[in-house]
Amino acid sequence: MPKYYKPTTPSRRNMLGYDFSNLTGVKPLKKLTGGFQRSVGRNNQGRVTTRHRGGGVKRLYRTIDFKQNKLDMPAKVFAIEYDPNRTVRIARLHYPDGEKKYILAPEGLKVGMTIIVSEKAALEPGNRMRLKNIPQGTMIHNIEMHPGKGGQMIRSAGAGATVLAHEGKLVQVVLPSSEIRQFNGEVMASIGQLSNAEHDTIKIGKAGRNRYLGWRPAVRGTAMNPVDHPHGGGEGRQPIGMPHPKTPWGKNAYGVRTRDPKKKSWKFIVRRRKK
Repeated sequence: MPKYYKPTTPSRRNMLGYDFSNLTGVKPLKKLTGGFQRSVGRNNQGRVTTRHRGGGVKRLYRTIDFKQNKLDMPAKVFAIEYDPNRTVRIARLHYPDGEKKYILAPEGLKVGMTIIVSEKAALEPGNRMRLKNIPQGTMIHNIEMHPGKGGQMIRSAGAGATVLAHEGKLVQVVLPSSEIRQFNGEVMASIGQLSNAEHDTIKIGKAGRNRYLGWRPAVRGTAMNPVDHPHGGGEGRQPIGMPHPKTPWGKNAYGVRTRDPKKKSWKFIVRRRKK
């Protein structure tokens, strides 16, 4: 359940926060935390590719083990922790050989439980195995795109994909976007739906809280002049005056397919996501 606040100010009245009561009160592991340089919306050439990003509170980055390549070695869940860099909660694992690692915490994973990475494992939250060995109808997360590369898909709060069918060496999976995609059966995936599903219900409440998260103000195109945006101009509030919304650079926006039609991975998409 989200956290409700007393309406001490107008912005507090409708604000909803996180309930941290299910977290373990431990400090993050020093060995697995460190500083990092945020891109603030810029690419490797220093050009802005995502607008209105910047600022935000300082964070320590937690190194997450997306590969989980310690096979057949049971690990004990020592703590469920908060990660400021992602929406999902993370779990600290202690292995018998003394190594400690962070993984994405699925729903239902509790302190004291044991998880294992194996060719075939029990269908319990957090266990990880090859996709070809996971039965139809199972919820999964942290799916690899290529064997041994580490989980790249289904990593945000409350997310979960469903195994649909096995066809030879390929496995069909229904993604959260409703897209049906084929994966190599040799890739690894973790069992369960990811934690913190109530993330969708959070209400920011005020502009300043978005600034903490690194989002700067976004000005509407209709509030600009014609020289600055295709939607700009006019006396008072005006409609955009064109059949479709445009970007600041005049390209069609909203509902336009931006995926490269020559991309090699097209052949793995059985059904595109619904609009």
